[in-house]
Amino acid sequence: MPAAAQQLVEAARHAGVEDPRVLAAMIAVPRAGFVPRSHANAANEDVPIPIPHGQVTTQPSLSARMIEGLGLTGAEHVLEIGTGYGYQTALLAQLAHAVTSIEHWPDLAAQARANLTREGVNNVRVLVGDGTLGVPEGAPYDAVLVSAAFPEVPPPLIDQLRVGGRLVQPIGLGGDEDVTVFERTSEGLVERARLLPARFVRLYGRYGFR
Repeated sequence: MPAAAQQLVEAARHAGVEDPRVLAAMIAVPRAGFVPRSHANAANEDVPIPIPHGQVTTQPSLSARMIEGLGLTGAEHVLEIGTGYGYQTALLAQLAHAVTSIEHWPDLAAQARANLTREGVNNVRVLVGDGTLGVPEGAPYDAVLVSAAFPEVPPPLIDQLRVGGRLVQPIGLGGDEDVTVFERTSEGLVERARLLPARFVRLYGRYGFR
């Protein structure tokens, strides 16, 4: 295992990640390719990294726990809300058949596309828009991962998730959340597990904060 990946894998294990496919994805994806050059020296530390517009990347061990909560097998089409610089997107791309990711900020989306292309990730589509609306033309999705906090799951994301699919979202006001796993049933969205407490930026949009 590359020494650079060792530290992040060990942090993920310490955080409770057990799925060998998730850990293997962390080995395969070099985080250094998905952070600003000014913070390259921190790429292999298990810490959030600032990116433009007051945003931060998700801590790698936290991304790994959230992805593990989706229970991916490799055949899924995943919807990701909040692309950032694309590291979590690249992890999802290792574990799913295809990923559609939506980012609020056009410059972040452009940077993520460039990072993903440079690293040879070709099963991802990065779009710009309101993440709370999802991407209806690609629905239904097998899994949805939301990388920002709101007290409720936006209804369009529930509508775009297939019955039996999983959704992971930090539930709270932003800054003190419970990362929660939901499953869509024939009756609606059902909470399945609370993974861990965390601190996320707020989810903005029509069905989020305004």
